[in-house]
Amino acid sequence: MALNSPRVSRALSAFDHISHRWVAMPMRDPNRAPTNQRPSPSHPVNAPVVGRQSLLDDVSLRRAAGMSLRDPNAPATTQRPSPPHESRPVNVGRQRLSLVTWNINAGGWKHVERAERIVSHILEGPKCPDILLLQEVVSPVREFLLGDARIRSRFLTTDAEDETAFKGVPFATMTLLSNKRFGSSFTEKNDHRDDGRGDSEGGPIKMEIDSVFRMDLPSRYKRDVLCINIHHPAVPDAILRLLNVHMDSLNSQFRRALQMVTMASLLREPRCKGGIIAGDFNANHPDDHTLVDRYRLVDAWTALHGSTTGPEGATWGVGVELPWGRGCKPGRLDKVVMLGLQPNEIEVLKPGYINASTPWSDHCGLHCTFTI
Repeated sequence: MALNSPRVSRALSAFDHISHRWVAMPMRDPNRAPTNQRPSPSHPVNAPVVGRQSLLDDVSLRRAAGMSLRDPNAPATTQRPSPPHESRPVNVGRQRLSLVTWNINAGGWKHVERAERIVSHILEGPKCPDILLLQEVVSPVREFLLGDARIRSRFLTTDAEDETAFKGVPFATMTLLSNKRFGSSFTEKNDHRDDGRGDSEGGPIKMEIDSVFRMDLPSRYKRDVLCINIHHPAVPDAILRLLNVHMDSLNSQFRRALQMVTMASLLREPRCKGGIIAGDFNANHPDDHTLVDRYRLVDAWTALHGSTTGPEGATWGVGVELPWGRGCKPGRLDKVVMLGLQPNEIEVLKPGYINASTPWSDHCGLHCTFTI
């Protein structure tokens, strides 16, 4: 199952300080197809078995994912990374945003305490992001996040309405958006300007949220992709997509290839003009590092630093001694990948320790800024 998997509508919630509860914001139905796009089937289609030797064969991968056989490498002038000199409408201006992605590690113990250290490091640092993508969130950590006063006052969040995404799986993903940079046109029609950061002379505007959904990926671990559709600030009736993902681990190269082609195709649907795929790519095999280029996406780290294998970009096994990590070299398992956007800066955020034997996570985080 892939693009024809059901897209389960989810909410983006804001904390109401009067009622003291999270309230789901009104959203457009993500299953409502644009006029030039067929609606998704109501039932998934099982993917046929494809041999290991065809791991990177586009035709086999796209058949297995239930997708069109159109060449994914065909150029699309509206979807390539925007060059710095490309013009934008004067009344919109370029929007610079920042994100942090971090696999906070559902293994081990002290889940909430470790998550609190990571969140504090992110929110109280000098580069508090506009977007926060978390992987391996367990239910107690979800409760901590929803109860944290800093998050309640500064962020919109997914998965506040219920625990649907956490049922039947050991952990899930969550995405948080700054309420100063993002909002819903249904509830903030008169407040699109970023308070304190924008002005009438073309400062940053508040990006409007279109819809939120989850979609199952071809996975042995029941992994899905969490998608937030954002109105494109410069293209009427178009969206950008923010995809939060935790791809299959260990020796699942073929499934990761299916997952990658699925997400690349999500960024190229008719109404979508690009976006970001970020999270834990579990890129532990050489073939994994070829997929971004194969589907004409931009890896923010390699675009800005050039190296794909050097130790500087490693996000796993970096100064962390764990029983299950012995004998493994540091790897660049986590990534920020773009289409139609301009990466500006990216850096690795290394975890600290609760005590001598308990790091915040076995993964580092990534902080990335980009321009729309």
